[in-house]
Amino acid sequence: MKPRLYAAVLALLALTACATGPALEDRGEVTGEPGDGHDLTIGSAGFTESDLLAQMYALLLEKAGHRTGILSVANRELYEPALESGQIDVVPEYAATFADWLNAKTNGADAPPVGSPDLDATMRALRRLAAPRGLTVLDAGRAVDQNAFAVTEAYAREHRLRTLTDLGRSGLPVRLAAGDECVQRPYCAPGLQKTYGIDITAVDPKGVGTTPAKQAVQNGQDQMVLTTTTDATLDAFGLVLLEDDKHLQNADHIVPVVNRRQAGSARVTTVLDKLNTVLTTEDLASLNRQVDSWRRLPQDVARAYLESKGLI
Repeated sequence: MKPRLYAAVLALLALTACATGPALEDRGEVTGEPGDGHDLTIGSAGFTESDLLAQMYALLLEKAGHRTGILSVANRELYEPALESGQIDVVPEYAATFADWLNAKTNGADAPPVGSPDLDATMRALRRLAAPRGLTVLDAGRAVDQNAFAVTEAYAREHRLRTLTDLGRSGLPVRLAAGDECVQRPYCAPGLQKTYGIDITAVDPKGVGTTPAKQAVQNGQDQMVLTTTTDATLDAFGLVLLEDDKHLQNADHIVPVVNRRQAGSARVTTVLDKLNTVLTTEDLASLNRQVDSWRRLPQDVARAYLESKGLI
């Protein structure tokens, strides 16, 4: 059976405009018996990787006896309240990013970040923030989609670079293709300079992992590009990632988040944990490539992957 793909985004927009999830003082909604609903809606944030994860979640839950549908909502400001209210039951999230988002929602935009390179600390903070909202955060998987930095293969080979530490030790001047916010963000230019001693001479504001940013490094205009660990197109530009060996980046491991009232059961947890223990960062990059570069459908790529791992 194929998971259903919902297109009722307009209805969701109207509903979530007034939906805030369980009131924080309503402890019964938060601490009651975890639910095991038969019909479950899986949320996707509307980009390739999120679509793939949602399809895999749905297929695994279908095999376990649930009837599933997928709802694509590209805005976290909309799908997170829908998750709290039970209009969405399960979403794939990113540990540190979601922890900081919930922290800002709970404590204000100026609250100190709680996401960090320490996965255990990040998960504790995330679960502490999610629980009062009726959300259960399952264990983080092996796959990580975090910020990463790439150079050309030729540049890495010429200067014997494998890690960001190697680049710092080389003393090479580096013009960095990234978003314009990179100038101030601690994980970007300031962090590269402070943590690794890399000589960042300028930030070329071409965006994070965009085609123009990669082309600028490919043609030698810039020496390094800010992208992500699951970027599916690096090979096409002759680029390779440098290892973040001192863990500058936050722990953005893939983590399923569920509405406790409807999908917080041990059965749902067991089903989704099967994917967590198998899916790697390299796997996820390969799956992204099949959709983005080979133009395969996310549902077909997701099914083939799960079948290859014996999960369905």
